[in-house]
Amino acid sequence: MKESAKPSNVIPIRLKSINDLARMASSTTLMMQPTYVVRYRDDKGRLILGFLAVFRDFYNYYGLPLFYYCLVDEKFAKGNYLIVRSDESGERIELGKSPRPGFVSVPIIDLDRAPEFLFPKEID
Repeated sequence: MKESAKPSNVIPIRLKSINDLARMASSTTLMMQPTYVVRYRDDKGRLILGFLAVFRDFYNYYGLPLFYYCLVDEKFAKGNYLIVRSDESGERIELGKSPRPGFVSVPIIDLDRAPEFLFPKEID
């Protein structure tokens, strides 16, 4: 079988909402994989939250770097943690200055700008 060429940059995957991003990042954290969310502005000034993952277990695409992200409004410009709680009453997602007991707290890391080789500068 012929090997397909792999992309040299991260593959951006836009999620529909911050809830989707928070749910995905928190589930990764719960599987004991170190996870953090990055926050930066693209060249158009849009605020982006996202995290890196590696695509596994799909034929010869093992190890593809993926960047799951969503565009967010200004209320997500501050805060050090994406805090997630899910129980019988529903799902709660908010920003916080510090982790909270009983919640999944995913750290947010602010980038001055996205490096070209790692994060997509031009995203849809």
